[in-house]
Amino acid sequence: MDTELDKKFNEAVARASDTSQEFPPDVLLLFYAYYKHALGENPQLQLEHSHKAKHLIKAFKMNALIQVKSLSKAQAKEKYITLVNKYIPSKK
Repeated sequence: MDTELDKKFNEAVARASDTSQEFPPDVLLLFYAYYKHALGENPQLQLEHSHKAKHLIKAFKMNALIQVKSLSKAQAKEKYITLVNKYIPSKK
């Protein structure tokens, strides 16, 4: 059974997935970290000795995940919803 928070979170995910809007990298990282944490996913990002750009992107993702790890799943969902409401206008 979905809670009210789960319903709002799923609606926010749908809005974020449906937008063609572009966001600054720091905002994209917040979307990524809150979403992954809200779902309980904690991807183990390993920094490979490959292309420098990939290495840098993985490092930023890891940093974003570390910054939200103290949040509960519910808090991460709430922050994700707030972020969507701030950056993606509702179509209603």
